[in-house]
Amino acid sequence: MSMAPAFLILNGKKASEPTIRDAVTQLRDEGANLQVRVTWEFGDCHRFITEAIADHCSTLIIGGGDGSLNEAVNSLMQFPAEQRPPLAVLPLGTANDFATSVGVPPEPEAALRLALTASAQSIDLGCVNQQHYFINVATGGFGTRITTETPEKLKSALGGASYFLHGLLRMDRLKPDRCTITSEQWQWQGDALVIAVGNGRIAGGGQRLCPTALINDQQLALTIITAQEIVPSLLHALTRDDENPNIINQRASEFSLTSEHTMTFNLDGEPQSGTHFHFKVLGEAIRFRLPPSCALLG
Repeated sequence: MSMAPAFLILNGKKASEPTIRDAVTQLRDEGANLQVRVTWEFGDCHRFITEAIADHCSTLIIGGGDGSLNEAVNSLMQFPAEQRPPLAVLPLGTANDFATSVGVPPEPEAALRLALTASAQSIDLGCVNQQHYFINVATGGFGTRITTETPEKLKSALGGASYFLHGLLRMDRLKPDRCTITSEQWQWQGDALVIAVGNGRIAGGGQRLCPTALINDQQLALTIITAQEIVPSLLHALTRDDENPNIINQRASEFSLTSEHTMTFNLDGEPQSGTHFHFKVLGEAIRFRLPPSCALLG
């Protein structure tokens, strides 16, 4: 293990969990130079990342869910590329969609051990409107409304399945979004039930919205679930992998979306609203410590 310090930035809600304390103690006993910082409020993550970079940290480990990882990515992108340390994740959120899809183990000691020993791979990020970044998936439409509205108590009790259950309970509010989506060589206009722009593959608590996405191919994967036969299309998209004529799949380095009404996209769970969205891939934007068998590497 490297003797340069690794920084674990831990979501404050998880700081008292014994399994995390035990894992940190075990790795320190084995010789790891592991510094722990605990977030209390928004802005702490960026402050700790600034500290870690000043200390020339070997790895920046984010202990939290997809939202915590998104906050860290947006913070890292404020620094020059040569200053960004390798990133890793200790999955502690409700869904942990990115960590799950790349194969990071859920057990704290195993995840931390991977973070400290795995090789750092260059991966892409998605960028929205030239100012907001996402590492996993940007989702819009009914799915976005569901993930935004799902009660915290339900998420705590059921984890990722809570999004699906809450979606079934809110079918009465199922309304498509009319929009136009274009890439350099393609255009679509119509009513969309769900829109997913993926650097990664799964979102919303384990739903494989962009099943062919790769995090190092300098492309974004686009999935549109159209509004024809709304309920069958949604259930098919969430539960099956075979082709459906109401599901559109495209790949490109950038997409533009316009709508006459305000839409909301969740970038790794963080909402952004507007009537125009420009999605662009940033190739090899950061380095991430990943399992050698990671399915999202091309």
